[in-house]
Amino acid sequence: NSTLNMQLSGMLADSIEIQAAITDNNIPIQPDGTTQQLNEFDQVYLQFRKKGWQLNLGDIDLRQDNGYFLNFYKRLQGLAFRTNNRLPGNVISNTLVSGSIAKGKFTRNIIQALEGNQGPYRLKGANNEFFFIVLANTERVFIDGELLQRGEDQDYVINYNTAEITFTPRRMITKDSRIQVEFEYADRNYLNANLYFAQSFDIGRKWTIRFGAFRNNDAKNSPINQVLDPRQQQFLAGLGDSIQRAFYPTAALDTFAAGKILYEKIYAGTDSFYRYSTDPALAKYSLSFTDVGAGNGDYVPDFNGANGKVYRYVAPVGGVKQGQYEPAQVLVAPRRQQVMNLGIDYKLGANGMVKAEVATSNNDVNTFSDKDDGDDRGWAARLRLENTKYFHNPGSLQLQTSLDYEYVQKKFRPL
Repeated sequence: NSTLNMQLSGMLADSIEIQAAITDNNIPIQPDGTTQQLNEFDQVYLQFRKKGWQLNLGDIDLRQDNGYFLNFYKRLQGLAFRTNNRLPGNVISNTLVSGSIAKGKFTRNIIQALEGNQGPYRLKGANNEFFFIVLANTERVFIDGELLQRGEDQDYVINYNTAEITFTPRRMITKDSRIQVEFEYADRNYLNANLYFAQSFDIGRKWTIRFGAFRNNDAKNSPINQVLDPRQQQFLAGLGDSIQRAFYPTAALDTFAAGKILYEKIYAGTDSFYRYSTDPALAKYSLSFTDVGAGNGDYVPDFNGANGKVYRYVAPVGGVKQGQYEPAQVLVAPRRQQVMNLGIDYKLGANGMVKAEVATSNNDVNTFSDKDDGDDRGWAARLRLENTKYFHNPGSLQLQTSLDYEYVQKKFRPL
């Protein structure tokens, strides 16, 4: 067993400051989500800094909260370069450029609470996955709109390796509790790259102009855990944006052997279905079943005493499916998301502020297909007026007034 933990801090020559944290533990575990503060495992982080610029390399956390529509926090592997410059005309320029590989995929769960059940509640991935690892310290848990704190003496604890969350007695769960969990989880179906550019100009003491552009893209030609053959790629290409129907039929021919769960193919007119069989002459197919939701499938579990799970075909009634499972695998389509925003802030005197921002998004949920691409772009805008009035001396009683107007198209997809 071996562990490396190296930290560096000092100067290169007489002007460039360097900081580094290189940690490697040969036990690839994540910290327990039972305490409020977490220690990081398997981390490589380098930082070079000089007056006016800063370069971060390795495992970086990118947090942006200056914009309203382009507001995010991501854990990434790559580089981020920041620079601050003073331009003629009393203008201060701030630039951020980042290129990275995503550690995981973001998703949001709405959990159906059970009366008196504190947990554990199981989290699901964006494609209804059940078995994944949550990236440590990326979760945000809300009950009735209130952000909770992690910790055994706080509101909840989470098991990152099994993706299960349990609430402490400080937060009693009822059937009316509205539970929402946002998190990033390890997803390696495709090589996923992020590009981000942010530019702001502070002009005098009144004007601030901001621009941001973010692009997240799955490389469809660089699969990792999911390898698609040409027929599966053609299947996804024909789906368009209807990726909720990406159930690819799977029926592999297999040789009969004792202990195997095999099926025979039954033809009923122009249709066919599969039935469990122990006949060596007929049992030729090995099937993999997927839970597609009640009323969406043609198969149900059949508890017949066989050494393994067996599923039984149930015919539709009046064209309505009666089962919950299908002999199919879920294919994950590559995605691409682009968001750009432009914001302007203007100070009205000493206590007033006008903020305006416009943003556009282009969200393609299936880059294998060119169908439905015309519906991918959406727009959003926001206008905000703020004013603070002090009574008597500053620091005493004050009146804060704000007026907001927000317009968001249904097709707009923020990060």
